Parts: sequence; C-alpha cells; structure tokens
Amino acid sequence: MTTPSPDDRILLRLGHSPDPDDAFMWWPLFGIDGEPPEIVSSRFRFEQVEIDIEAANRRAEIGPDRLEITAFSCGQYPRVADHYAITACGSSMGEGYGPKLVAARPMTITELAAERPRIAIPGNRTTAAMTLGLRLQGVEYEAVETPFEEVGDRVSSGAVDAGVVIHEGQLTYESDGLHLVEDLGAWWGGETGEPLPLGVNAVRRDLEQLHGDGTLQEIAGLLERSVGFALEHRARSVSYAMGFGRGIPRETADRFIELYVNQLTVDAGERGLHAVNRLLAAAADVGLVPAVEQIEFIRGTTMTGKG
Repeated sequence: MTTPSPDDRILLRLGHSPDPDDAFMWWPLFGIDGEPPEIVSSRFRFEQVEIDIEAANRRAEIGPDRLEITAFSCGQYPRVADHYAITACGSSMGEGYGPKLVAARPMTITELAAERPRIAIPGNRTTAAMTLGLRLQGVEYEAVETPFEEVGDRVSSGAVDAGVVIHEGQLTYESDGLHLVEDLGAWWGGETGEPLPLGVNAVRRDLEQLHGDGTLQEIAGLLERSVGFALEHRARSVSYAMGFGRGIPRETADRFIELYVNQLTVDAGERGLHAVNRLLAAAADVGLVPAVEQIEFIRGTTMTGKG
C-alpha cells in the first residue's frame, strides 16, 4: 500500500495554551524550526494552534469550529462532554499545589473574606475559578474575569482585593511583590487527598465516525508517544519550551514543566480519573458546573470509564 503524501493525510489541529508545559509535550508532533516532526503518522498530520486556555474553553463549548484535539480546563469538561473525550495523557494535575490566591499585602483567607472582596480570576470557565468557588463556599465575593497575564498587575494596582494566578505566575508572584493567601491545590489536596486536575487534553468524539473505528485510540497513542519523546529528550524540549515562557528564566520554566509534566501527565490512570470525577462531582453538588454522567479517558490501546 502506498503511503499517502503529507498533504493527503488527515489534518488534526491541536490546540494548547502558550505556556512551557504544553509546548514541552507537543513539539514532537509539529517539529521545530521547519524540521520534520519526530512523531510521524501515515494517516494524520498535526497543526499547532496556540490558544489561551479561556479561549480554548469557549471554542470547545460553542463551536462550530471545534478543534480536533484541544486542551481546556477540567472545570469546563461538563459543558463539552458531548463533544469531547479526555485522553489519559496530557493532563496538568497539581500534587498538593495549584493556582495561587494572592493579595498585595499579607492576609489570611478569613481576613480576605470578611468583606465582599473583588477577586480577579483568569476566566469564568477555568478550573482555577471553579476551585476558588469551592474554597469560598458561603462567602460573598465578586469574581472579576481578567486575562491571566494581567491578574498580578490588577492585584498590585489595587483594582481588585486579590487574584488567582495560573501558569508561570504560580512561581513568580513573590518576585512581583505579591503575597500568598492560599494555594488552592494545597487546600484541595488537604481536603481530599487528591491531586487537583487543572487542564485536560481531549479529542473530538466525532472523529471516530468521520475516520473509522479506533481513530480516537490511534490519536491517543500518537499523543502518548509525543509526551514520551519529549521527556526522553528533556533538554531539547525545555529549550524549545523556553520560547513560551514570557521572559521567565530557564530555571523557572524548567521548574514549571517539572510541576505540570509529571507521571499523571504521561498517564493519569485510575488515580487521575478518580480525581477528575471527585472534583467535578463536588463542583456539581454546589451548582458550579453541570453534572456529568460519565467520564472517560482515552488511551492508545484501551478506554477506561467511571460514571
């Protein structure tokens, strides 16, 4: 059988947030500086789509141009579960750490909550905003939707009383003169013993009908190979990912990648699946997200599910 030329292969657009951990994982599917990809498929070719996480959340929800493969917030999944299935690889899960609730001066969360605070959040659909909602159950506060890269500045200027920083802001807030009120991932871990699922990677369900049985598992297998290759060639991967670090030092980017490209990223497994179920069930119980009947993980060879 003749191998199709690259132009004849099925195009899969892969959307990821423009930060070091996602860039680290997926470059083997795209190549670097015009070089061919390290992970090659005879059936599919991949196109990189850099997209802010909240923009990815919206695009997955409202379509009609939904990306074939995309990152989005775990907290967004219940709204798009009919269209996407989560892959077992590619998730960002914090093991006792996560988005940071910060303020311009030292304070406790009790002090912050004493008067109806204005809190900058990096998007209404983000897991950070959902986890904040869980943490502040019973507290009156105003969530101020803010581009993630502006949260720290809004806090510093006094435009808001506090803010939730994500991406590299989790590591740089102190150098920006901000003070930790609470690590939301540490709070969640202390409450439940679970990692905090922040971002997930997902594939569009209709690809199975469009391209044949087994398509989702085939795509998941390519994604798994990409993450594995990136980890095996860590120095090269970090060097590439530095281009997505918004000026942070290499050691900071390397630390950020270490935090969010971990064993649960390679394969979230049953532990990751349980963590996703527990977080989304807790959020649904208090009306923060719709309830979702079944959560699935797609692997390269098997699918696991737990309702």
